[in-house]
Amino acid sequence: MAVKTIIEIPDERLRIKCSPVTDIAAVQTLIDDLLDTMYSTENGIGLAATQIAATQSVMVIDISENRDQPMVFVNPEIIESEGETSYQEGCLSVPEIYADVARFKRVKVKALDRDGKEFTLDSDEFLAIVMQHEIDHLHGKVFLDHLSPLKRNMLLKKLKKQQRLRQ
Repeated sequence: MAVKTIIEIPDERLRIKCSPVTDIAAVQTLIDDLLDTMYSTENGIGLAATQIAATQSVMVIDISENRDQPMVFVNPEIIESEGETSYQEGCLSVPEIYADVARFKRVKVKALDRDGKEFTLDSDEFLAIVMQHEIDHLHGKVFLDHLSPLKRNMLLKKLKKQQRLRQ
């Protein structure tokens, strides 16, 4: 459909909590836009609606090697979690910034697919981390929110400097 602009920190639209989808037909274009936008990036493996300034609870993920196995999640929610792990995360809305983030080691997510059919997905691998990261976006959070205030402020200063240099 269309490649949208990915909004970046400190844009306040990233802090909006998404609304549940009640009409699956109404978000088909949004799903296509999310996929097109994610695939247009070099390193994009997931994208949430808030990152393109949409407010519906929709996210997409593709962690396949060839980037040809898209997963669509409408109204995703974590229904089970356990353990703890840490992984160095980055984000298309926080470009060129990476930090170790503590996450659940295993999560079970319930969602609707793009046809409105409910499914659950249980993962204790990299996919679990990506699902948690994208669900955070749908709740108005970014990975920096999981860091200590000192580390977060340090990375935000670095990001502001990079943004100034890009302009």
